Amino acid sequence: MRKSTRDLPTTGYAILVDGRVKTEFATRDGVEGGAKDLKRRFPMLQVKVYDAQTKADREIDVF
Repeated sequence: MRKSTRDLPTTGYAILVDGRVKTEFATRDGVEGGAKDLKRRFPMLQVKVYDAQTKADREIDVF
């Protein structure tokens, strides 16, 4: 399955929840804190952090 890049930001960072962009951030610290908090509150969700500069995402795991 191919990932859609039309919703991904071109600058900064974003939280991806189950493959969809939910919130955009200007700083890495902000996105990390938000993603970890979200994963702690809803561990069943797939939460990833997207970096627009490198065009890569990584999954968040708080356990």
